[in-house]
Amino acid sequence: MANDDLYHTMRAMPKIELHRHLEGAVRLSTLVDVAREFGIEMPEYEAETLRPFVQMMPDEPRTWQNFLGKFRTLRQFYLTPAVIRRIVAEAVIDAALDNIKYMELRFTPKALCNITRSSFGDMVRWVCEAGTAAARDHDIDVRFIISMNRHEEVEIGQQVTQAAIDNMGVGVVGLDLAGVEAGNPAAPFARILQYGRSAGLRVTLHAGEWDGAHSVWEAVSFVGTDRIGHGIRAIEDAGVVEVLRTRQIPLEVCPSSNVDSGVVPDFASHQLPLLWDAGVKITLNTDDPLVSGITLTDELVRVVENLPFTVDDVKRMMLNSAESAFLPDVERRVLVRRFQGALFPLGA
Repeated sequence: MANDDLYHTMRAMPKIELHRHLEGAVRLSTLVDVAREFGIEMPEYEAETLRPFVQMMPDEPRTWQNFLGKFRTLRQFYLTPAVIRRIVAEAVIDAALDNIKYMELRFTPKALCNITRSSFGDMVRWVCEAGTAAARDHDIDVRFIISMNRHEEVEIGQQVTQAAIDNMGVGVVGLDLAGVEAGNPAAPFARILQYGRSAGLRVTLHAGEWDGAHSVWEAVSFVGTDRIGHGIRAIEDAGVVEVLRTRQIPLEVCPSSNVDSGVVPDFASHQLPLLWDAGVKITLNTDDPLVSGITLTDELVRVVENLPFTVDDVKRMMLNSAESAFLPDVERRVLVRRFQGALFPLGA
């Protein structure tokens, strides 16, 4: 299949995104507009001037320091509720334009509140209301996952969890533990995450990205999680891989992000084929479309072009995403049937 044909095939495919951060899904043109409107100092108010500060550039060393450094710039732009609502609406519209039909958009209230000084509850409500309104007009179903950082105080996690519970009625379906893995165990957050689960929220943990397989084991066995964000370093421990396989705990894999953040040296070295061959349940995602300069279509094309996967393999990963969505059982079954019919119309 020629590259153009492959791109058009993936572009036309209905898709699901389970791991996309709002903070890394902003339009570059919107950042320029906000900088101009609020007087954020720039040498010139042009997209290409700003791009190297918020997106990984081709000649830039792929390290976690450079990758996370983009967010230090991005977090200067969440200046008002109106700006935040615009960013959310555009993130949803951009997903819909990429033929994503279901998306779980995650965000970190603490990061978005740093300038507005609003309450976490207000921030969660603003994001959910803006995202839901945009989804209603653009043929996409969007739910929300609320993130806390493991390198920040547990008390912040408690407040974030309560804000998530209070906003379940406007689309919040899950909690996420993100942040700097190495040296910051997840265990102190276990009680908080279980409190959220008891209220009806689902749980996903970033683990096995910048830290090893033991981080995945902690997430699964000591904290309890429904999905794992990234999780690719689980391959370093056969026992952990077997637990993921037997329990069918899905991994939210983001290959381009893993390369851009230095977790793997290049696409061809990615652990994804080994995990797939071991029977681990894989979903494909972008993580941060702006930072990596990709769409979900681009991500799927890269997987087929650079790894030993076929288009049908990618379709099966999309079905995994449907089966792993943080939806009530009935709604999830409807989503799975919808994607089965769309991706394998002859029942293959």
